[in-house]
Amino acid sequence: MRPASRLLTVAAAAGVAAAGLIAVVPSARAAGTAAAAASAAARPARVTAAAAELTDATSGKTMWVRNMNVRRPIASITKVMTALVVLDAGQLNRKIRVTQAAEDYGLAYEPTEAGLRPGDVLTTRQLLEGMLLPSGSDAAYLLATTYGPGWHAFVRKMNSAARRLGMTRTHFANFDGLPWPSEHSTYSTAHDLMLLAAAAMKHAPFRQIVRQRTHWLGATSQHQQYYWSSTNLLLRSYRGAAGIKTGYTAGAGYCLLFAAVRNGTELIGVVLDSTRTSPQTRFTAAARLLTWGFGIVKPA
Repeated sequence: MRPASRLLTVAAAAGVAAAGLIAVVPSARAAGTAAAAASAAARPARVTAAAAELTDATSGKTMWVRNMNVRRPIASITKVMTALVVLDAGQLNRKIRVTQAAEDYGLAYEPTEAGLRPGDVLTTRQLLEGMLLPSGSDAAYLLATTYGPGWHAFVRKMNSAARRLGMTRTHFANFDGLPWPSEHSTYSTAHDLMLLAAAAMKHAPFRQIVRQRTHWLGATSQHQQYYWSSTNLLLRSYRGAAGIKTGYTAGAGYCLLFAAVRNGTELIGVVLDSTRTSPQTRFTAAARLLTWGFGIVKPA
């Protein structure tokens, strides 16, 4: 045995003896296999999305990203910013009368509407539920025109809020993310949406609304009854799911901004353009990200 090789062997044996272990020196091929396995475990598998990010909201640590700074249309995830502007303005018990214009707008973009009926009087919070659960564009229109006042002024407030949050690669052209004036007029990035989600989830009313699977509003002298189901199917299929918002247009593909809480840890993530053809794929991608994330995070 060469002196250098002998020294390495003795040193290795001494280290093993000190640790009280019996060592089996792996071959180079075995070591490579182990490294590959460790590398695979360090990232989630089979996440179908053009862009995505997962964040440990409890610690503030970014856990995994894909194309996080690429600008993309975000469809109805836009309504999270609409909600945030309204929540920051306050007055959740403010009463708002449903206009014919709001109903017409909702019908024009059915099925993304809450079925609001002209003449009904609802509170701001109730309209937030109608916007965030069934993705009601009629509710978004009514909130924007009320809190602007006028939707043009409201959209300016949305962009101002984005700048305050540091969402430097985001622009809002409307209040609901639908493809007008064009498919790419409203856009953001996976990372910017993490900033938006974190800000929105600090509001207790927002958290309470987006974690609901359904919401029933009984008839009163001021309004007819409403029953809204969340478009976020992750709430029904993933333990600990806590929101947040779905999105879809032909240009954006199927998207999901999501959150879940387990063992005192909250994870927030997003998948953008999961596919253009399968609405379920975004939920599968989110579940895989969350399961991977909870598997490696240390309990709070």
